[in-house]
Amino acid sequence: MAFERNREVLSRVIGENAVIRHVSMHRNADGTPDTAGNMKIWNDAVARFDQILLWEQGAPRFDISCDPLQIEPSIVFVPAPDGRERGTVIVAHGGGFAWRTGCEGFNVAAHFNDAGFAAAVLTYRLVPYTRRDAMADMQRAIRVLRHRKAELGISDKIAVMGFSAGGMLSGNCATHFDFGDPGAGDPVERQSCRPDACIVGYGAFSSTSFPRPFSPTPISEETLAEEQYLSVERNLTAQTPPFFIWQTNSDDPRLSMNLAWHLQCADIPFELHCFPGGAHGLALADGNNDLGLKLPHVAHWAGLCSEWLTDLGF
Repeated sequence: MAFERNREVLSRVIGENAVIRHVSMHRNADGTPDTAGNMKIWNDAVARFDQILLWEQGAPRFDISCDPLQIEPSIVFVPAPDGRERGTVIVAHGGGFAWRTGCEGFNVAAHFNDAGFAAAVLTYRLVPYTRRDAMADMQRAIRVLRHRKAELGISDKIAVMGFSAGGMLSGNCATHFDFGDPGAGDPVERQSCRPDACIVGYGAFSSTSFPRPFSPTPISEETLAEEQYLSVERNLTAQTPPFFIWQTNSDDPRLSMNLAWHLQCADIPFELHCFPGGAHGLALADGNNDLGLKLPHVAHWAGLCSEWLTDLGF
């Protein structure tokens, strides 16, 4: 089966804790974020796998001279362990669109692959690229998987899953999508980029639903329009897929509850879990994260999510 080797590599990467870097090591001696060290860990891990570039001729607007630490947008695809035709979970790490939190990518992908799903770890563009560039990367990943489904041995069903910034990105792609362009010269672009499910972990979903603090500088129409575009709950339609939402109350749970309220008003299926204990950045909450935190109660989210995906036919 195509990319079977990736499952073995993923097991080694997890066993070596190769993408985990304790939070105490996130900064240089002068207090600045160690972005170079962070990106090296991710890039070194990705290089161990057989990758699928999202654009074989290079991503639109991607320029290595813009940021030599960033690599071409890609996915690391891992087939389902039983060899059966399964749905795929695309996993998007967090990091504020400026950083790559490895445990939210590879460790999560390994868990859901072990649970029986195909998985794909997404490397999306970070700053100085825009949020829309990152969205284009996730949308393209969905199209690529559908275009290559026979080769990869997967079904049409694609879920997007993300944490923190990756959760916001997943929500954006669950509310901004198209069904493909039948006349496109690129056959990948003929595929739909609508996900069949959206899983969001501790994401700050909206900047428009709550009152702004006082500011002497009025917000521009252009900025407001972009904020509205990126606010997940402002862009729900009858075609929006089901959502699975979880977070701990160390983040503001009103963000998740507000999204759930809008989903309910729009009659879009969802499942919501707000855990009282924990912290931002827990990933699987199994101790294998940059915080070193193991919280068995919070860790239930992953099993609940697997059951939810199974019920959706993944």
